[in-house]
Amino acid sequence: MQNFIYSAALTPDEEDGGFRDLPEAISQGEAVEDALREAADCLEEAIANRIVMGLPIPQPTATNQPEHAISLSAQMAAKAALYLTHVELAKRLQCGLLDPRHASELPRIEAALAAMGRQLVVALHSAA
Repeated sequence: MQNFIYSAALTPDEEDGGFRDLPEAISQGEAVEDALREAADCLEEAIANRIVMGLPIPQPTATNQPEHAISLSAQMAAKAALYLTHVELAKRLQCGLLDPRHASELPRIEAALAAMGRQLVVALHSAA
């Protein structure tokens, strides 16, 4: 099963925190709550950029203390799964399913994944 929960390190104010698996994903915030919100936005942008640029999306590594587990939104995770599963098929569909900025309907993404023998699963985890 593909997992889209990435580890983010929060560092003191004078340093930028970031994601171990996505070195280009660096963010910051005034307080922990702000930093986590900014990290989630940063993760979305990093994955969207990799999709747009046709770059690989790395498999997340396990979260270690004191890192924080940050997950993609359901829509971006579904697009990333579709991108990883069959980039060429999605390109042939030419229906915006892989465009990170397109407000794709989840049922269409689920149908595309089902046509490739995949199933979208969204899981909720308690916050660290």
